[in-house]
Amino acid sequence: MLTTIKGTYENGQITLAEKPISTQKMNVIVTFLEEEIAKSTPPKTRKAGGLSGKVWMSDDFNESLEDLKDYM
Repeated sequence: MLTTIKGTYENGQITLAEKPISTQKMNVIVTFLEEEIAKSTPPKTRKAGGLSGKVWMSDDFNESLEDLKDYM
């Protein structure tokens, strides 16, 4: 099982943001993130109705497919 826990590294010490699930001895992998990568950027806002008029659906969309009539 893989588990990801955020933490910080400072002065040779790693401080985890939350307690690990297991207290048994296990192997770990530590990945150091650049400060720029670690900072979250606010999500871009989307305009409501941006795809209006660009999506088309057939009138018989919910009808049975001719190819599947043998299975009904």
